Amino acid sequence: MVVAAGQGLRAGQPLPKQFAVWRGKPVVRHSVEALAQAGIAPIVVAIPAGAEDVAGEALAGIAAVRLVTGGATRQQSVRQALEALEADAPSLVLIHDAARPLLPRAVTDRLLTALDSFSAAIPVLPVVDSLAQDNGGTMGAPADRSALRRVQTPQAFRYPAILAAHRAWRGAPSAGDDAQVAQAAGLEVALVEGDEALHKLTFAGDFAAGAPMIRVGTGYDVHRLAAGEELWLCGVRIDYSHGLAGHSDADVAIHALVDALLGAIGAGDIGQHFPPSDPQWRGASSDRFLRHAVRLVAEAGYAIANADLTIICEAPRIGPHRPAMRARLAELLGVDIGAVSVKATTTEGLGFTGRREGIAAQAAVSLVRS
Repeated sequence: MVVAAGQGLRAGQPLPKQFAVWRGKPVVRHSVEALAQAGIAPIVVAIPAGAEDVAGEALAGIAAVRLVTGGATRQQSVRQALEALEADAPSLVLIHDAARPLLPRAVTDRLLTALDSFSAAIPVLPVVDSLAQDNGGTMGAPADRSALRRVQTPQAFRYPAILAAHRAWRGAPSAGDDAQVAQAAGLEVALVEGDEALHKLTFAGDFAAGAPMIRVGTGYDVHRLAAGEELWLCGVRIDYSHGLAGHSDADVAIHALVDALLGAIGAGDIGQHFPPSDPQWRGASSDRFLRHAVRLVAEAGYAIANADLTIICEAPRIGPHRPAMRARLAELLGVDIGAVSVKATTTEGLGFTGRREGIAAQAAVSLVRS
């Protein structure tokens, strides 16, 4: 059984967190797939009222799944799912929170083994931090962490025993978990080793933490050289007979870098964020585009590790301007200058850059999860 009937509003997602995408698929699908791959069936999923369509889409193709509308509290949702299983009368049942998407097989095996000797078993982890009671904003008496454990799911039960315990539940309407319901009914609950992978997704930051540690993006841009235009490269104005033509200041190097940053976080390209058809960007400094991309990178939960830029042109010579270019890009990116590389090359007289008709630039960036 997978409990997915909550609202999950603290996660900051546009829909309940159990249906939000995490690591490429809806949160609820991760654990349901793990259970199905372990040969566990049927799998009853308790969902919010009216969520049949979104739940059906999130779990499409998993044959063992049955959907049950949950109740107003977690305990009520679990009881309704347990009642739905009565026709099958399984001997054992696992009850898992959808918000814990990673479900190691070893934990499931330990739980089921414990049911050979107990009516209930739960995975736990030790408390490693010091603990203290909150005494109205000041530190109260310390707590003995050696006797405390962090409780996780799935929790395993002999089915008849946990069904009877939920039917007999007379405690507060919002039992924290099913082990509390089992204990209130007089069941002895065994403790087995849990796993840090069973971390519960709760806040918006947890979804960012589910992203890869490192991401890479590349960008490429070209602008035509024209008389009467200013030449801007890497946010630095260069004295030259021609400048780059474009809707903005046509800083081809920054444009390539912006595309690399946007690509690394899957946020499209510069044209989507600053359309050439929009008059407000006519003549705009490309610094604005780069600051926008840097902000989006931070909002996605990443920091810039390094940026590597290559400018492709026959003229002007880039070497004399390289220190100023690196310094300006480092300022705009908010990184140390050592994380910025600016290189230049020619095409040996070949192509449009070789004919001095335009300048091209390509960029690569790496991001690390912040």
